[in-house]
Amino acid sequence: MHMMKSGKFADKKILIIDKDTKEKNDRTWCFWEKGESLFQSIVAKEWKQLHFYSSSISKELDIQPYSYKLIRGIDFYNYSKQELNKHPNIQWLYQSVDKVENANGKAVVFSNAERFEADFVFNSILFKKPELKKNEYWLLQHFKGLYIKTPAGTFNAHSATLMDFRCSQESGATFFYVLPLSDSEALVEYTLFSKELLDHNKYDEALRNYILKQLQLPSYEISEEEFGIIPMTNHSFPVSNGNIINIGTAGGQTKGSSGYTFRFIQKHSEAIVKCLAETGKPLGLQSPARRFQFYDSVLLNILNNKTLAGEKIFSELFERNKASEVFKFLDNETSLSEELKIISTLPTLPFGKAALNHMIS
Repeated sequence: MHMMKSGKFADKKILIIDKDTKEKNDRTWCFWEKGESLFQSIVAKEWKQLHFYSSSISKELDIQPYSYKLIRGIDFYNYSKQELNKHPNIQWLYQSVDKVENANGKAVVFSNAERFEADFVFNSILFKKPELKKNEYWLLQHFKGLYIKTPAGTFNAHSATLMDFRCSQESGATFFYVLPLSDSEALVEYTLFSKELLDHNKYDEALRNYILKQLQLPSYEISEEEFGIIPMTNHSFPVSNGNIINIGTAGGQTKGSSGYTFRFIQKHSEAIVKCLAETGKPLGLQSPARRFQFYDSVLLNILNNKTLAGEKIFSELFERNKASEVFKFLDNETSLSEELKIISTLPTLPFGKAALNHMIS
């Protein structure tokens, strides 16, 4: 989509290979953003007011100049296919990818006994879990969400809950978020950061309890369900291998400490397209400052070793800082002085120990 928007690749033959025809709403992307970007026209809902809840605080967050936005998967797929199908140089192939490799100065994709050769392959497939090195962590952000319908007037459609930790924390950092699409419909998502998944009935039980106790809704209609797993890791994924350029989670575009991915993918895609247009190669991209990976590593160390509850960390973060400053920090866009200000608001001893352990062990 970013390539087509640039208008500079009409002379290139592009093949998109996907095993799924993407005809169902299988996921939701939520992200904060300043202004508007490539996919603004399909934003289903955006909020200027967010709330944070835990056992210790209840706070309306100051998110200006950001908006918090929601894009439904099916809208993203339909819009992208509609736009890309306007370009005759783009072809689609709906089948699985077996492997990708380099050969004779080209990148090659093997799919269902077929072989496709190109100048570059942009690969978003994480074929297997990487072997972790010393001081690398691998947690899972796993979540189940319900789109629920209720009587009119149930929700404030202009206000959403970013995090609500008022639930059991026994399985790890655990919270809900509530995103009203109207006064009678909302997405309620149950999210955990932990090493292991739960039995599937546990997700349903937690959602029922939260909707009943916190939202005080004894009855509602479930219109859609979604379930997802995102790796939270400080592993350094290879950005490229010869003419294979890794993108998405496989290219390290999932924020290790938060799991946020959508905006990082957009920024990465923009950078790739800019580099391609200027040099003819998608290589030599500027990497984010290494200190951001260090910050992620320290938080993952704490969550992995359970030296401090996730509820405590995020409560301190949002109680003592503007949400807009936290968002900028989590986007890897802050200056060192801004980062030190935020870090100074976190519990000194556990974070200091985690930082020291990560550096010397």
